[in-house]
Amino acid sequence: MAFFSKKDKVSLDLQSISTLISEGCIFDGNLKAPAYARIDGQITGDVMVDEGLIVGEKGSVLGNVITKEMVVYGSITGNLQVNTLEIKATGKITGEIRTQTLEVENGAIYNGSLSMTQNNKLAQTHKLTNNKPQQKVIEVG
Repeated sequence: MAFFSKKDKVSLDLQSISTLISEGCIFDGNLKAPAYARIDGQITGDVMVDEGLIVGEKGSVLGNVITKEMVVYGSITGNLQVNTLEIKATGKITGEIRTQTLEVENGAIYNGSLSMTQNNKLAQTHKLTNNKPQQKVIEVG
């Protein structure tokens, strides 16, 4: 797989969103979504998104996340397995991060352990580790 510079790649913020959890929504359970998703509400449960995920400033996730690309403006409490992660100035993450690339803006908050690798299939090969009771998975799309 070839590596592309930022100039060759369309920013996650500019991608067409296929799934939206809007501000004010409270979602209790696991979420599995195709393509790109944006969370501006609250999710309690694990999140699996095929391509990319944006967690907006008002968005929060209490659970583990698996996706290829991720931009965090809001808060996440849980373990992340992503290929590319950006934590913006308003972002807050508590938990273990496994990623290939990490970009952290000044002002962002991260508490936990970090594991970086060059394996380009990181997000697809790892399973969610979860100590919570099994929850119903809802597929969107």
